[in-house]
Amino acid sequence: MSGSSSNQYSYFLKLCCETRNQTQVKKLHCHILKTLSNPEPFLSNNLINAYGNLRNPLYARNVFDKMAQPNPFSWNTLLSAYSKSGDLSTMQDIFNLMPSRDGVSWNSLISGYAVHGSVTEAVGTYSMMLRDGSVNLNRITFSTLLMLSSSKGQVNLGRAIHGHIQKFGFKACVFVGSSLVDMYSKIGPVHEAVKAFNEIPQRNVNVFVGSALLDMYCKCRNVQYAEAVFRRMRHRNVVSWTAMLVGYGQNGFSEEAIKIFSDMQKNAIEPDDFTLGSVISSCANLASLEEGAQFHAQALMSGLISFITVSNALITLYGKCGSVEYCNQLFDEMVFRDEVSWTALISGYAQFGNADKTITLFEKMLAQGLRPDSVTFIGVLSACSRAGLVERGYRYFESMSRDHGILPIHDHYTCMIDLLSRAGRIKEAQDFIHKMPFPPDAVGWATLLSSCRVHSNLEVGKWAAESLLDLEPTNPAGYILLSSIYAAKGKWNTVAQLRRGMREKGLRKDPGCSWIKFKNKLYIFSADDFSSPFYDQIYAELEKLNEKMIQMGYVPDASSVLHDVEELEKIKMLGHHSERLAIAFGLIFIPRHCPIRVVKNLRVCRDCHNATKYISKITQREILVRDAVRFHLFKDGACSCGDFW
Repeated sequence: MSGSSSNQYSYFLKLCCETRNQTQVKKLHCHILKTLSNPEPFLSNNLINAYGNLRNPLYARNVFDKMAQPNPFSWNTLLSAYSKSGDLSTMQDIFNLMPSRDGVSWNSLISGYAVHGSVTEAVGTYSMMLRDGSVNLNRITFSTLLMLSSSKGQVNLGRAIHGHIQKFGFKACVFVGSSLVDMYSKIGPVHEAVKAFNEIPQRNVNVFVGSALLDMYCKCRNVQYAEAVFRRMRHRNVVSWTAMLVGYGQNGFSEEAIKIFSDMQKNAIEPDDFTLGSVISSCANLASLEEGAQFHAQALMSGLISFITVSNALITLYGKCGSVEYCNQLFDEMVFRDEVSWTALISGYAQFGNADKTITLFEKMLAQGLRPDSVTFIGVLSACSRAGLVERGYRYFESMSRDHGILPIHDHYTCMIDLLSRAGRIKEAQDFIHKMPFPPDAVGWATLLSSCRVHSNLEVGKWAAESLLDLEPTNPAGYILLSSIYAAKGKWNTVAQLRRGMREKGLRKDPGCSWIKFKNKLYIFSADDFSSPFYDQIYAELEKLNEKMIQMGYVPDASSVLHDVEELEKIKMLGHHSERLAIAFGLIFIPRHCPIRVVKNLRVCRDCHNATKYISKITQREILVRDAVRFHLFKDGACSCGDFW
């Protein structure tokens, strides 16, 4: 057979491997057997390699056994086939039968054990390799062992291999150095990863090394160091850009994440599904519907919408922005849905307090054999809480560990505290806390205290406030919520005493504010705010609305104004709360066919909630308010929360 024909067969075998077409490989094999009585070793070796790459070691062995004189490459290729297949016993037998061994042979054996997590056997083989002579050591040996150390969390093994790397003079090798950085970034101390990075000559620092290091800094919440590494990188690819973007997003710098995505595109780097999904997640964290919708359009145009990473991020985005109808549409259009898809949709409905839909989706998820996780249960429990479904919530909470093997964490216990106390079962919530395996965190105590304020339970409120202040002495929420309870009972001397205590400790209440977006610009309002250039139009709009509201039967509820002032002054203060200013701005500037979307950093008060229902009926506008507790969709004089929040 001519060398050119052998090359042609080898070329076609390579193509079959790339397309994972084992049937075609077997057809080529048959053709070779029919036309050639004695194929040359080069072609036989390529056949062994093809079957090995397709995880068919039996056919590879069949080809090998028919070779008249297998050469060292034939032995190594067969050994690699068993190494890749996971048949470790036969792999070891082949290795023992080999007439001669080189670095490739040893690395195949180590790799076979390492890939399948056999730490003892991999390290034992490495020790045998050293006894056979260090001449066979190369960068593959060390990188394989470092990856094994990383995957198994064996930092001491990694350190030992690091010592051998220095001993045998491989520390300047970029391939080995990058594996060291990657290992320490995942399982070792930060300073070890930095040291390994600094040992690599600057001229050899590649994209892989830099990306691994900045990823490590981001996971350690040291974003400034990650930025420094990113700036030092001479060449950046989609992996390095994505690592920086994800680092920003996971550390609460969502705006920076969106900006770096823009910079990435200016540098002509095309995003992949993970990049686009990550930037959409940052938009979700900011509840930035406009920017998120732009990335949605990009996903449609690029075809990346077909990736589940992107679709899941979009469902989460629309859920956090209160557009559950889009969540549903995207979910229905997905060809394949995983647990994250279901959880994102469940969480979206839970934010609205739509317990019926949330529970229906959860039951469907279980019926399809999918496993809920801790996030899924947070959605289900919070939906029960917002709808007052106490007994249903209890059942789901108990099923977590009993039926699904999920150990409840602070977030789940906080949901239960909220479920009970929001429904007015304050004493039951207190008993529940006493039975918890650990005390509530600050959010749990604040949740109970907030419900005590709503239900005017001073006794339990004092207990919750003291517990919160013991846990976080500098948290002003304890003082503020407790003073609200006293204020509601008219005990102004005690309120003054609590406020004086706050001042003495240098604590300040975060001022209530609301914001609304118009033409990609954020407009922020506080109570009695005259800083807006449109304040005259806004206050005129509120005055006009107030007259119509009173004509329709609106009666101001001054109980939420916790200041020792006259009743008329309280009513005046109510009319200029931050969310009303933002809503009035929206009525003036947002087109009629668009809903008005307002975000408030605190819980909306009872009077503003009632007033917004009137405003929605008078103006025939949809008004979506996202407060610190949930979404409220006001439409035609009613709210989606059913007046329970």
